[in-house]
Amino acid sequence: MDTQRKIITDFMHPPLLRWTSVNDGVMGGLSDSLMQHSSEGKGVFSGHLSLDNNGGFASVRAPLPENDYTGYDGIELSINGDGKRYSFRLRTDLLFDGLVYRQEFDAPMDGWVAVRLPFIDFKPSFRGRIVTDAPPLDQSRIFQIGFLLSERQEGAFRLEVDRIEVFQS
Repeated sequence: MDTQRKIITDFMHPPLLRWTSVNDGVMGGLSDSLMQHSSEGKGVFSGHLSLDNNGGFASVRAPLPENDYTGYDGIELSINGDGKRYSFRLRTDLLFDGLVYRQEFDAPMDGWVAVRLPFIDFKPSFRGRIVTDAPPLDQSRIFQIGFLLSERQEGAFRLEVDRIEVFQS
């Protein structure tokens, strides 16, 4: 299968994305997370998910310098996981809160794996709930990407990311 790819970020070469943490502290929770650059040139989304004070999510997001991914079929993540289930998130605006398009994926502990997330499988949601009357994902308006850990997966977590890219089948 001949696949066309375009790197969104590889954590080593420009553009280096500016990642911001958004955790359940916005609603009183105690979870924490960061996206850091490892000495090996990988992105590392890590922290601690706490269910205390009605908490339960940890996330990071980054604005993209390029926003039009028309003609691509989806996102491919090269990851080294911790056995937990994560969500990859796309936003079609630059707002802090609002509609997000998400797709869950498992992050196995078997070493580096490629995870393909077709655009057609991203589900619109708002604060964790699916929005049934939302428009489909507009691939020409992808302004932010992000990772989220939730689903009551309490404790320490660590997801290594080698690169994030778009692909054409």
